[in-house]
Amino acid sequence: MTEKTTVCIAGGGPAGAVLGLLLARSGVDVVVLEKHADFHRDFRGDTVHPATLQILDELGLIEKFHALPHQKVSTIGVVQDGKRIDIADFRRLKVRYPYMAFVPQWDFLDLVTAEAKKYPGFRLLMNTEALGVVRDEDGRVAGLRVRGPEGERQIRSTLVVAADGRHSVIRQDAGFVPTLIGRSLDVIFFTISRRDDDPDEGICVRIGNGKIFGATDRRTYWQMSYETSTGGMDKVRREGLDKFRADLAELVPFLADRAHDVSSLDQLSPLEARIDRLERWHEPGLLFIGDAAHAMSPVAGFGVNLAVQDAVATSNLLTDALLRAQEGRIFDDSLLARVRRRRKRAVALSQGLQRATQKFGIDEALDGSGQPPAPKIFEKLGVAQWLMSRVIGLGFRPEHVRTQERAPEGTVR
Repeated sequence: MTEKTTVCIAGGGPAGAVLGLLLARSGVDVVVLEKHADFHRDFRGDTVHPATLQILDELGLIEKFHALPHQKVSTIGVVQDGKRIDIADFRRLKVRYPYMAFVPQWDFLDLVTAEAKKYPGFRLLMNTEALGVVRDEDGRVAGLRVRGPEGERQIRSTLVVAADGRHSVIRQDAGFVPTLIGRSLDVIFFTISRRDDDPDEGICVRIGNGKIFGATDRRTYWQMSYETSTGGMDKVRREGLDKFRADLAELVPFLADRAHDVSSLDQLSPLEARIDRLERWHEPGLLFIGDAAHAMSPVAGFGVNLAVQDAVATSNLLTDALLRAQEGRIFDDSLLARVRRRRKRAVALSQGLQRATQKFGIDEALDGSGQPPAPKIFEKLGVAQWLMSRVIGLGFRPEHVRTQERAPEGTVR
């Protein structure tokens, strides 16, 4: 069984969902594949930065976004030797939305895909998994093999976009191998209940005694992270939860009386914070974006926002050619290289910042030999805080929506 579309996107995360919306609103027929029955997954990236809020504004979605349960955070801080140092303060930026917004990723994706469904050319196929690429007689990628409720079938398309994350099935099937950028880090996520008299910290990282705990205020609970070297979860299993809870109580004393909220290892969710990227993002008929092209660590929350920026750049650069292909003209595969050229520097610089943060902040904090000097730089140099605010809030190359919306009858709005 075979069906056809203009663009088939593997992966219904931020990159795939936003690209699907952008293409559909411009009149491109698009299918987005999501292998799960819904978007509900814990401990997924849920930081929406000022640059992404601006994109939502340009799409006319900012009011609907702000109607979702969310939290605004204007600063990112580090507590070292009992003293908090703000390393970023978005209120220093001259932007329309000088804050990060925290919203569950499933709410964000539901909002974006609900908007996309208003356009007749958009289809979201849940419970549908991409298995691999389909090639034509010349070897060009011409669609995907998928498995859904109806069984296995093919979706033929002018362009396949792989937005299926850091463990991309399409990347593996097509023979693309990412380059590891620096060594990996393990991050263990968990939650702790919040009380009304807890400190108003927003986002704060606590460093001391060779340990790092991050705390993000989610108003009804604390989303916690425990950063360790590779194999950290195995170490927690060996040492036991009593040691883990004692470390938490020592470094985050206001949570000491709730450390027993963590009563089982099953409540700990480990993530290998691998930083890698493809040197080549495309071949004829196939393009990689988001984590499939460049996996980020959780440092600074770049992942979601770079994925959205990739989607906007892809739409800006390819929409006209895809509309022409929809009318029967040949799609120019050489245009795919323009997406990588547009985005590669921003990705490389963002990953470089993550590596530097790990080397001069995280690694030195974890080795237990002393206090990392990096936070003190932000205390002494105001320009450092401004630069970090800008880099985290806006990125190295913020994108803006350049494509026009086409109403269902085909008129341009």
